[in-house]
Amino acid sequence: MRPESTPLDSPRADVLTEAVEGFGTVRFTPVDPVADSAVLHSWVVEERAQFWGMNGASRELVQEIYEDVDRRDTHHAYMVRLDDEPVALFQTYEPTEDRVSYCYEAREGDIGVHLMLAPAAGRPRPGFSRTLIGSLIRFAFRDPAVLRAVAEPDASNAKALALLNRLGFVRQGEITLPEIDLPEVYLPEKRAVLAFLDRPAVLPAAVAAVHQG
Repeated sequence: MRPESTPLDSPRADVLTEAVEGFGTVRFTPVDPVADSAVLHSWVVEERAQFWGMNGASRELVQEIYEDVDRRDTHHAYMVRLDDEPVALFQTYEPTEDRVSYCYEAREGDIGVHLMLAPAAGRPRPGFSRTLIGSLIRFAFRDPAVLRAVAEPDASNAKALALLNRLGFVRQGEITLPEIDLPEVYLPEKRAVLAFLDRPAVLPAAVAAVHQG
């Protein structure tokens, strides 16, 4: 079974749910910094999550970081659940309000994305990644005004780059994201790979019902 996490009952309403035949119900829910902090902390302190820059963070710091995200109108974090089990963290942001805007000319209709998959445990589930990726793409482009997804993973994060390839992103080369040093957030300079995914002419079809809140 995948992943090995503690199911949580978040009081927040789902933004989008998909009942996928033979897979389960995929739910996108805004991160609740308090209710979700334990699961998020258990993910970000793992060695595989080193590129998120929170390996040594306490649970309290992780909660504070997502409280800051929660206050913003331009940055959003979603817990992705399969039925009631957390399987991924998906974040979106407006590139014009992010440091990536220093590295490329943002277009109207761009949306920035970050993805962290939950740690795998037990035997792999056939078709898990493929099915989840379809849900992620549908979610990112659920607003017709979104024309292009932008990603900027760490240039040395081979697993993230491989995932971008599976999602269909096209790499545009390496960039250097500038250091951000503000009272509410600190981000060190980062060498990253800039990649884009144009809105598909036809979005991947959900196997069953889709509900958007």
